[in-house]
Amino acid sequence: MSQLHSAIDRVTDRIRARSETARAAYLARLRGAAGNGPVRAHLSCGNQAHAYAAMEGQKEALAAGRLANLGIITAYNDMLSAHRPFETYPDLIRRAAAAAGVTVQVAGGVPAMCDGVTQGQPGMELSLFSRDVIALAAGVGLSHNCFDAALYLGVCDKIVPGLIIAAATFGHIPAVFVPAGPMTSGLPNDEKSRIRNAYANGEVGRDALMAAEMASYHGAGTCTFYGTANTNQMLMEFMGLHLPGASFVNPNTPLRDALTTAAVEKAAQITALGNDFRPAGEILDERAYVNGIVGLMATGGSTNLVLHLPAMARASGVLLDLQDFDDISAAVPLMAKVYPNGIADVNHFHAAGGLPYMIGQLLDAGLLHPDSKTVAGDGLAAYRNEPKLLDGQLTWVEGPAQSLNEKILRPASDPFQSTGGLRQLVGNLGRGVIKVSAVAPERHIVEAPARVFHSQEAVKAAFKAGEFTSDVVIVLRFQGPQANGMPELHSLTPLLTILQDRGHKVALVTDGRMSGASGKVPSAIHVSPEAALGGPLARLRDGDLVRLDAVAGTLSSPAPDFTAREAVVADLTANKHGIGRELFEVFRRNVGTSETGAGVVV
Repeated sequence: MSQLHSAIDRVTDRIRARSETARAAYLARLRGAAGNGPVRAHLSCGNQAHAYAAMEGQKEALAAGRLANLGIITAYNDMLSAHRPFETYPDLIRRAAAAAGVTVQVAGGVPAMCDGVTQGQPGMELSLFSRDVIALAAGVGLSHNCFDAALYLGVCDKIVPGLIIAAATFGHIPAVFVPAGPMTSGLPNDEKSRIRNAYANGEVGRDALMAAEMASYHGAGTCTFYGTANTNQMLMEFMGLHLPGASFVNPNTPLRDALTTAAVEKAAQITALGNDFRPAGEILDERAYVNGIVGLMATGGSTNLVLHLPAMARASGVLLDLQDFDDISAAVPLMAKVYPNGIADVNHFHAAGGLPYMIGQLLDAGLLHPDSKTVAGDGLAAYRNEPKLLDGQLTWVEGPAQSLNEKILRPASDPFQSTGGLRQLVGNLGRGVIKVSAVAPERHIVEAPARVFHSQEAVKAAFKAGEFTSDVVIVLRFQGPQANGMPELHSLTPLLTILQDRGHKVALVTDGRMSGASGKVPSAIHVSPEAALGGPLARLRDGDLVRLDAVAGTLSSPAPDFTAREAVVADLTANKHGIGRELFEVFRRNVGTSETGAGVVV
């Protein structure tokens, strides 16, 4: 076994020390709840009768309490292509549970919104907050206290983080996350992007744009680019909550169904009623989160996880800081090139060796904690293996020893770049993050005059009016959690790309966030403190020189009177109404900073 890399060891020790009090209190609560024994034994006869009233043929087994009862938390809807396959999962899970000699009930459903539908729309202002709503809804489902383990059906952007917050909150019972897999490959992502840019530039009509979008997003399963949804799936393997190799198997295939069945069997095996009890809270420790961050950096994953991981960790008594991300990124090589970091999609990545190859490489390089606890057993070694159906039986075989396509996936010893995909930025404009894995090295430093805006619409109007004719740093402020819920600003990507392709040096600086599909234009995002709290971005003016330096990790303005200026106060009343935004005023008032995960319930 390789010795743990000194940087990974150091960061983990720092997190452990920072979290000591919070983690100890969390574990004490977890062990107290687990020590009460099988949960149903404490319900009254009336409580239990209500719980089992519709469970024909299983009432006696449930009332006896000798068999495990599994709870399903499902994020099924058919608005999300990624979640459409979950429609049939409960029936499959019931059959698997019966074969395993346990019972199962759908404990509850949680909302799941599609950022692709709401991108650039008012509904996007509910997107980040939906993570906390999902945690709350899952908590309601599990509050019936009838379940010995939980199966979480979720894939997309806020859904998995929200479900992790719930799994950590109910950390005294095991949690197995059950994915649905990516849709098959459609129109290549780079071609879709080309047509989007051509439309933004007035070169093609809406009919061509619609045809391209429909050819790209064409079926059930996760979108095939390496955005937040697929980054979530990677995380669940690196953190030990998926079965090995489960993330990127396409929906509605025999192997996908076999993995779902195996997930049920695993959940049944690791309850307190058996001999291999694996409560979620013991899996979700500092090693699991560090392993997740390592995976984020090695794959060049979504910047949204820099928001979600601190919130997820906080729910399990682990306190993460942006410096942890930065230090891990400096130690971990970028091993994958998947769109928007390359032209391949996640199906190509999986075919090239995927996560089993990558995890094996990182373990051999000492860049992962090999001893972390997982649903599959103690240690990450099992995640080197890949699932196969051999003679109709699910089995795990040794994963590939070499990449099958080094244009997509490279060994840790010969990576695409020696450091990971994300960097922290610090300076007199605040503290933020930049995704560098998709940005050309010659664009890692941008110094140009600022143009300051308060809305995406204003940026688009300036672009259409031809106002951007030279190097520019577009500052889009009042986009943070308290201002308007921190919507993704991905709809700006085509126009920013066009300006960059015209030969201008271009950067975006914002207290908002970008999509996991963004990346080719240098963007300082999640800048904190946000402008709505009087943060430094509220003191910038048109024409101020702004320097974004991803090499040095700085974000600054040399304006001589900068600190003496009064912060601009924006009229944000328009953010409070329409498309459900009025329901979320309590979230905007109570949300934390982006540095701590922009959480409301954690």
